[in-house]
Amino acid sequence: MAFQAVSPQIRPLNHSDGNRAKWVLCGLLFLATTTNYMDRQVLGILAPVLQKDLHWTESGYGNMVAGFTFAYALAYILSGRVVDRFGTRRGYAVFVSIWSLSSAAHVLVSTVLGFGIVRFFLGVGESGNFPAALKAVAEWFPKEQRAFATGIFNSGSNLAALVAPIAIPAIALRWGWRAGFLFTASLSMLWLLLWLSFPYNRLRPSALDLTRSDVTPQEMAARQSFLTLLFDRGTLAFALGKFLTDPAWWFYLFWGPKFLASRFHLSLAQLSLPLVIIYFGSSFGSIAGGWLSGYWMRHGRTVNFSRKMAMLVCAFCAAPVAIAASTASYWLSIGVITLAAAAHQGWSCNIFSTPSDLFRPGSVATVVGIGGTAGALGGTAFAALAGLVLGRFQSYSLLFLLCGVSYLSAILLFHLLVPQLTSGRSGTTLGMPSTSEESQ
Repeated sequence: MAFQAVSPQIRPLNHSDGNRAKWVLCGLLFLATTTNYMDRQVLGILAPVLQKDLHWTESGYGNMVAGFTFAYALAYILSGRVVDRFGTRRGYAVFVSIWSLSSAAHVLVSTVLGFGIVRFFLGVGESGNFPAALKAVAEWFPKEQRAFATGIFNSGSNLAALVAPIAIPAIALRWGWRAGFLFTASLSMLWLLLWLSFPYNRLRPSALDLTRSDVTPQEMAARQSFLTLLFDRGTLAFALGKFLTDPAWWFYLFWGPKFLASRFHLSLAQLSLPLVIIYFGSSFGSIAGGWLSGYWMRHGRTVNFSRKMAMLVCAFCAAPVAIAASTASYWLSIGVITLAAAAHQGWSCNIFSTPSDLFRPGSVATVVGIGGTAGALGGTAFAALAGLVLGRFQSYSLLFLLCGVSYLSAILLFHLLVPQLTSGRSGTTLGMPSTSEESQ
């Protein structure tokens, strides 16, 4: 498949045109991520109403959640390959179409089996968001701006966490629970129309403007085989980083409110303020973490130094969360959790940028998909561990300690596996010497 970014029909862009277009694109990615997270939150927000109206059991609800999680993890490893195969514009559209239709299909079902089926397909559709968005960033942004752009669009997940709990109940109370699902589905469909109207391939800058000049267009367009990528040191480093650190984020989201409520005896109403603080902190961390690596690159530091140093800073900022359960201070506990959540988002936008540092654009989404699956599996394993620890010891101390050290462990392993971030091609395949001695 020809690499469209260097095809003759793409008109040359002057600097101002290209700069405006890429930030419009970043805005679209932000909106996609926001709607993506709102779609997946609807069931949890409406669960009390649905369980009462449709007479669900706790096990039935658990099976529906498991169906979504299983589909999301399973499809993640394949969604990146689909995006690499069909291109960012078409691949993204396919996955948004699947999750929009699946979200809307909730209004047609009322049984546990019916909800389980549509949740399964929702998981399949939503698995394509990050591989497609990160591939778009790799195709449109130079290296020094990629983490910053990723931080901006990734902060959409935090906006969704703030907006959905306000908008969805209000809509459901006025028009019924089905209207809640239709609302988020309509947002996704509206985004799809905007995406298809955006001239992605016509305005996209040449790939060679963003990567090494000694790599030919054919090399940039080439997709490495799935097995080659699976056993690449760069893929392994990225996947291990996700496996070790994604569980911390899911722990903050799913157990953070329960911890605060039990440790400091907070009511549901009293939880609102600390959760708003945590999510706003996360948004700030997402953008600041991406800016930090770009700052160092703009001041002459290598990609290797800038990306890893930003990740190391985030790892140190995440470490104090280890004391969250042992301190008697309410505000200190909220403070270290907020700092850790912000550090995670800053970490994420930098580690999410490493596939585009290590691999050709034709393979970036595949690597992101592999790492995303590793992160989902890590989150599943940590959730099981959390259940066992809390059930036996009724203490969060060990879990927060593991969250605190996970980032430092991850950056150490990442650096050992990939001592140098190479540019434009992988060159890190296990058992094979690097094709480049360039120090990035």
